Amino acid sequence: MVSARPRHTRARSLPLAAIGLVPALLVGGLLTAPPILSEDVTLSAGSEVTLIGHGHGHGRGMGQWGAYGYAQKGWSATQILRHYYGGTTAGKVDRPEITVALTGKNSVNVHADAGMRVGGQMVAPGQAVSLSGGTATITSGCGGGVVRSVPAQWVEPVNMGPSRPPGEFLKFCGSNQAYRGALGYDGGRVSNRVHIDDYVKGVIPKESVPGWADSGGAEALKAQAVAARTYALAAIAGGKKIDDTQNSQVYGGVAGEDPRTNRAADATPGQILLQGGKPAFTEFSASTGGYTAGGRFPAVRDDGDTVSPNHNWTATIGAGQVGSAFGVGALRALEVVEANGLGAEDGRAIKVRAVGSGGTVEVSGEEARTRLGLKSAFFSVKGQAIRPKIVKPPTGPDMPGGGGLDLSNLLSLTDQLLPGASQLLSTGTEAINGRYDDLGGVTGPLGQAIGVPNLTPDGNGVVQLFQRGMLLFSEQTGAHALVGRGMADYLAGGGQPVKGFPDDDRLR
Repeated sequence: MVSARPRHTRARSLPLAAIGLVPALLVGGLLTAPPILSEDVTLSAGSEVTLIGHGHGHGRGMGQWGAYGYAQKGWSATQILRHYYGGTTAGKVDRPEITVALTGKNSVNVHADAGMRVGGQMVAPGQAVSLSGGTATITSGCGGGVVRSVPAQWVEPVNMGPSRPPGEFLKFCGSNQAYRGALGYDGGRVSNRVHIDDYVKGVIPKESVPGWADSGGAEALKAQAVAARTYALAAIAGGKKIDDTQNSQVYGGVAGEDPRTNRAADATPGQILLQGGKPAFTEFSASTGGYTAGGRFPAVRDDGDTVSPNHNWTATIGAGQVGSAFGVGALRALEVVEANGLGAEDGRAIKVRAVGSGGTVEVSGEEARTRLGLKSAFFSVKGQAIRPKIVKPPTGPDMPGGGGLDLSNLLSLTDQLLPGASQLLSTGTEAINGRYDDLGGVTGPLGQAIGVPNLTPDGNGVVQLFQRGMLLFSEQTGAHALVGRGMADYLAGGGQPVKGFPDDDRLR
């Protein structure tokens, strides 16, 4: 993943050695040979297979329990988001309203304590509105006599702005279930047209744990607000219709809200993450098991996940059940033949093979997870004699599951050449991000980030380019910014290989 290049930035050529970028590493032949299945393994009908597992969910993007764990360690929401969504940049919402289909509703008949608007007309408090066939019928209360009818597809509150008081919420007659924003029909489906900041208020409690705010996890809930907001906008940009189920994100309207998660939404108004100048597809899952899966974002260690109740788990399954799940008859062997090598026990299963009296079946780790009803694809087979082939996950924004640079693989290879490089890059990146925030972020003197932090050629520090300058870090000097003339003089003098690392900011 790479950051968006500002449209108004002039392209310019800088010498790689002066800038301090590590050349690309082209390495081949590092994968182990494919494993050979042991032919002497035989399981009786009453045998059992034990799987050693980690995490809960697909593991892509932010781990929610990991975010909670990091928040308890003192991480800010910004630090949490940067950790899980590498290569993204901070952005703001440019389309505040979204439309959410309400799958459990088949008609619109609503009222509001403060009154409403329909078809450009005011509806007085105490009156109700029902919609049918493009006509709004205003009645004297729910089920009361008809006052008048107007053409309309939507009923709006007296003010469509976000964070409005409860008296302006529209409530369904009968259930009194309340929603912020407007209610009406979109494509023949009962829908809620709502400000994105109000939408996430109805999402966060359904997708996360409000109680985390009471135990040091408030920053995790803020990170969830940004991720949920961004996810919805990315889905819409990709042509997807949003509904209130897990097909999009679970959304419960006002009834699903919690004051603690509402504070998280209000603390991050309009904040989203951008990738390539567009809302990033910020998937998240409950628990990564200690390492994210990669995909659109670089796979990263998730030490915060140790607080997860599903950080470690085991599953013992009868051989007959496994054989039936894979359709191979009497099971003779089950093996993980490919794994991603990231985390405990060789990481997530990439390819799983089942051998039985009725043949051999190979499926992806995710399909094996589904067939066996496992919590995640991050599992290994206890007692497997031959290690799986290690296949690092592709990473990048252009493919549904990944594609492009695998940062975790690059760091592993770099560590082979420069021991400790990944730790230095992690430390330097955190210091650079902190200094960037101190200087005002995207509105400060550096402007928008370009690309991601890289090691300097000598392996002694980290450099990050920006629209109007650069930040360099070493363990001796810390992180310092060079902007404008300060950067030009530094590069003209030979850059980092000649002048070393700056020990102060040069912002002019």
